[in-house]
Parts: sequence; structure tokens; C-alpha cells
Amino acid sequence: MAEVGAHLTAPAGADRPSVFEAVAQDSLMAAVKPALQHLVKVLAESNPARFGPLWRWFDEIYVLLDLLLQQHYLARCSASFSENFYSLKRVPMGEGTGQPLATAGLPKRHHWKSLLLLVLVPYLKGKLEKLVSSLREEDEYSIHPPSSSWKRFYRAFLAAYPFVNMTWEGWFLIQQLCYILGKAQHHSPLLRLAGVHLVRLTAEDIQALEKKLAGATSSQTHSFTSRVQLAARKALGGIAFSLSTGLSVSVFFLQFLDWWYSSENQETIKALTALPTPPPPVHLDHEPSSAVLPKLKTVCPLCRRIRVNATALSTSGFVFCYRCIYSHVKAHQRCPVTGYATELQHLVKLYSPES
Repeated sequence: MAEVGAHLTAPAGADRPSVFEAVAQDSLMAAVKPALQHLVKVLAESNPARFGPLWRWFDEIYVLLDLLLQQHYLARCSASFSENFYSLKRVPMGEGTGQPLATAGLPKRHHWKSLLLLVLVPYLKGKLEKLVSSLREEDEYSIHPPSSSWKRFYRAFLAAYPFVNMTWEGWFLIQQLCYILGKAQHHSPLLRLAGVHLVRLTAEDIQALEKKLAGATSSQTHSFTSRVQLAARKALGGIAFSLSTGLSVSVFFLQFLDWWYSSENQETIKALTALPTPPPPVHLDHEPSSAVLPKLKTVCPLCRRIRVNATALSTSGFVFCYRCIYSHVKAHQRCPVTGYATELQHLVKLYSPES
């Protein structure tokens, strides 16, 4: 009794997650989809016949899997996958000090509103962004002025979309600032629309979840209908569990893939792997054997005649007659113009249409 009384008299903000926990669980699923999308793209490019439909219908397949995953966790833990990953749960607004356990589940109205906002809103937002991108490309490369009312409408839509998107993002930013300052119970407007807020899991919640998992594995049913229903629930739960386990284990790897193939990182990789610019030739005029470059580009610097069987040195880039440069490199092991150390394997025969 004393423990329960202490729990009830605890401050209201004791179980309130920090803004870092709230934002981190939002960014978890946002990082998973681009990485999975790139993985499917690589598979589709390597084998279009087998994985092409998977790439074309990626959004629909992903939203179906996301629906199963979020439904499983909302029914089992009163939280989405990412919220449960950070040990959070959803509690309906207006609940007093006695918060229901995570295993109790959300009321049906809050459950379905949460499910739709978790799955449907990101799907529609992604589709809208793709539509805007395709319309902008069509508008930029079209040579025909807008003549119909539909073309005028979508041009007006393209002009208004940046302001609508800015308003949407600003709404989320203001909600997060209010949450940081303690003026709001929600860090996201979607939670407010669902009529719930996030709290941390308590020790009682963790014990109840463990008992529920143990009871589900040890339950025995005898009727055929109950067995079929149990098998269906276990199949859906197994799919959701395998997805959640795979995501939990590979979330770092997926975020690494997302970073590795980002446009910013590609620029860094190109800068690191690009070949260095060769330094300008250094003419060693103080050495008596160094050649003086002729004024005509077709003349060999060694024999001072029109080049025969033009051959270049890969170490310096200068071109000579093959016989001249072969003899010089064999005798001196360096370029006659720059003095760079050179071997016979550095000779490169040049072929031209005239030859």
C-alpha cells in the first residue's frame, strides 16, 4: 500500500519523457524507410524481373507491413514500435493519477485514431511529395503554356505547396517548443489529434508485459475455432515480432546505409577517392643531360626531328620517339625533360589515325 501511495503522490511530470526521447522515437521510423527503400532499389536494379514489382509497389508494401507492426504493438503494449523501443506508452487524455497498465490497451477510439495517424499520415505525405515532384518536373520541361483550368489549378497548387508545407512543419516545431517549456503535454500534434500523450513505462507495466508474454506462450486451447484463431494471432504476431526484432537489430545498420548513400556523403567519398592532380613538370635545366623542349609539338625533345612511333611517359606525360626514349630510359632510368624516375614499363605507345 505504501508503494502504491508513493506512486500516486509522485509528481505529474515524473513519468513525462524528455524531448530527446520523444524526438528520437519519431526519427527512428523516419530513418528506417529510406534505408529499406535503397535496399529494395539495389535488388531491383540487380534483378529487375524478380524484384521490379517490389520496387514499383514499395510504398504500398511498406505501409502494409507498417500497419501490421503498429497494430501489434498498439494492441500488446499501448504504444507504437518506436515508442515501445524507447520504453514509452500511450495514455488517453483525461486519465487521472491511476494510469492503466500498458497491457490493458487503448480504448478502441484512441486505438484506431492512433493507428491511422501513425500509418496513414506518413503514407499520404510521402505520396503528396512525390506528386509535387513529378508535377514540378512536368511544369519545368513543358513547352506549352497552361491552357486548361486543370493546368492552372496544379500550377497554383505548386505555388501554394511550399507555404502549406512550411505551415505543417512550423506546427510541429511550435508544438515541440511548447513541450520543452512545459506548456503542452504533447510533443507532436498527431498525438493531440489521437487524444493521447506519452509517458514512461513503470515497473508494473514491465512486469505485466512479461506476464502477458509468458501466459500467451503457455496457454492451452482445445476447441478447433480457438486453435485457428490462436494460430492466426500467432502468425500475425510472429510477422510483427520478426519485423520488430529485425528492425531493432539492424536499425544502426540501416541508419548507416542511409548516411552512406546520402548526397552529402557521396560528395565526401568522391573528394577522398579522387585522384590527386599531378604537379607541374619541374625542368632540371641545371643538369647537362636534361632536354630542352622544342617549339613544335610534333618534334621529339631528344632527336629534334619529327616524332616516329610516338611514345609517352606515364610519369611525366611528355611524348618522344619510341627509339629515342627507350634508349634514354634504359640508360638513365628517368625522364629526359623532368628528371622523374622512370622505368621501361612506363612507356606508353600512342596510336593516331595518321599512323
